[in-house]
Amino acid sequence: MKSKKSSNVATIAIFFAVMLVIHFLTSMIFNLWPVPIKPTLIHIPVIVASIIYGPRIGAILGGLMGIISVVTNTVVLLPTSYLFSPFVEHGSLASLIIAMVPRILIGITPYFIYKCTENKVGLALAGAVGSMTNTLFVLGGIFILFSSVYNGDIKALLAVVFGANALIEMIISAIITLVLVPSLLKIKK
Repeated sequence: MKSKKSSNVATIAIFFAVMLVIHFLTSMIFNLWPVPIKPTLIHIPVIVASIIYGPRIGAILGGLMGIISVVTNTVVLLPTSYLFSPFVEHGSLASLIIAMVPRILIGITPYFIYKCTENKVGLALAGAVGSMTNTLFVLGGIFILFSSVYNGDIKALLAVVFGANALIEMIISAIITLVLVPSLLKIKK
């Protein structure tokens, strides 16, 4: 029992370290990138861990991803920081909901999608659904909880984000999940 608990802590620590590296690297690269499309890649380790180690570890890593989002948006102020941090001007408890709940769900949905199929199509679908879980719940949360900030004209903003970033993130997540998970499942056994 104690060995399994230690193993889970080590697994979470390794995936969290990977998430931090991805976060820092993509922050640097995409800030220098002259294109307005800046895909999020930090959710990929959450998706992969969810499929390999189950929804509990996936949800913990998703929660850690949410904490990274809150900290980043508290320290690095952007025009949208208040959507993800209650500690900045115009931030609220709704910001915490948007920062945390979708990220926790990223750690749960891919596991169940993959378990329904347990094949390569299921892996790609689990990666895509994990990515879309984040996108739909974050954008839906913004639409429901912060629509008054944009005088009800948030639809255009959401359409741009969904159209550009979301599709690229979904494709990248599906491909990387399809490539990584089979090898990691063999190593786990």
